[in-house]
Amino acid sequence: MDLGRIVADLKQERNRLSRAIAELEGTNSSRSVRKANVAAPHSAATTGDKRGKGLTPEGRRRLSLAMKRRWAERKKKES
Repeated sequence: MDLGRIVADLKQERNRLSRAIAELEGTNSSRSVRKANVAAPHSAATTGDKRGKGLTPEGRRRLSLAMKRRWAERKKKES
């Protein structure tokens, strides 16, 4: 298990959620820029971009397994 990679994935997800919350609250100063980007059609060059797509199936599986292990350890400590 690569804890560094899991932590990096979680931080990336946290940053993505923070940006989404800021956008919904209207506190994001680049709001007009993002609207322009959303309205633009997607070109073939941007389809390979991994930003904003969330976790890959492999990353989701790794996080799932890590959390199951964490919950099992916590349950053992509580008993």
